[in-house]
Amino acid sequence: MKKLLRQFLKLFVIGSLALITCCQPEQSSYSVSDFIKVPKIDAHFHYFTLDPAYMDYVTSLNFKILSINVDSGYPVDEQLNISEQILQDHRETYAFLGTFSVENFGQPDFSSSIIDRINECMNRGASGIKIWKNIGMELQETNGRYVMADNPAFEPVFKHMEEKRIPLLAHLGEPRNCWLPLNEMTVAGDQSYYKNHPQYHMYLHPEMPSYEDQINARDNLLERYPDMIFIGAHLGSLEWNVDELAKRLDKFPNFNVDMAARVGHLRNQSIEDWDRVRTFMIKYQDRLLYATDLSVNDLNPVDFKSKTESIYNHWMNDWMYLATDTTINKVKGLKLPRGVIDKIYYKNAEFLFHEN
Repeated sequence: MKKLLRQFLKLFVIGSLALITCCQPEQSSYSVSDFIKVPKIDAHFHYFTLDPAYMDYVTSLNFKILSINVDSGYPVDEQLNISEQILQDHRETYAFLGTFSVENFGQPDFSSSIIDRINECMNRGASGIKIWKNIGMELQETNGRYVMADNPAFEPVFKHMEEKRIPLLAHLGEPRNCWLPLNEMTVAGDQSYYKNHPQYHMYLHPEMPSYEDQINARDNLLERYPDMIFIGAHLGSLEWNVDELAKRLDKFPNFNVDMAARVGHLRNQSIEDWDRVRTFMIKYQDRLLYATDLSVNDLNPVDFKSKTESIYNHWMNDWMYLATDTTINKVKGLKLPRGVIDKIYYKNAEFLFHEN
């Protein structure tokens, strides 16, 4: 009964705020030239270089970075060391999320070792923890069954995070395009990614968990841990339909999502129904975080000028789509009100991660 009452109260407050927002006169919007003036946070960036020039550049554009450690690529210990050092040098403009390895799954100390790792990350300055799609798409039990995020082995871990109010960023599953043939995918970026990463192209692996399996496992977490600070990466893998995403946001008051690498999916939907996407963004303005999934690292050194130009172009194109009514490649910008942009671009991230 207490759980139901708590969920009802959260839904009531969120619904009331949305109603108040919808009933107020629409605020003026920002212009293209306002881009640099407005504070901004890229809430899903992979920043792994000690070269200060990149932080100097992003802060010159009035951006802060939330860098995401991930159980892939760099060893997780090396990522934590780099992140801690950058934090010490750029505490006002940089934050990071730690992560943990799942390589000792099935061992007696699996959950306790992860909890120790989470505590270490938080003690060294992390603002939360990230889990990755290897849970659900790579990790297997000895019998070959894939380990999903709602596996009982993770229960002590998520209970600990819920009790300690440690934010969880969860990349679980993939865009629905992942289960389609390349020529049926709706976004060119997905076609390119899965062509180059066939191991994650689930259309080629029908023996692996389905798209619905991934979504159901994530929803089970939201059901079981209603007080967890939960952010679904990449629009919660519901990027293909804002109405489907809205159903989860309505059902789970603790569910928030970042937009990393999924703005293109919003653009596609707004071509078909501009009002529907814009109305969604305004209604759920308190639950959305601007993010890109861009990266800077020393594994693949590139020319500084070309890299920063690429970052700038990505950020500016997103700004024009979200904040203005500029038309790019036949896609008209949403021209969201200033107050909505402020929440999506920095206030929501500050709120969700402020306790850490």
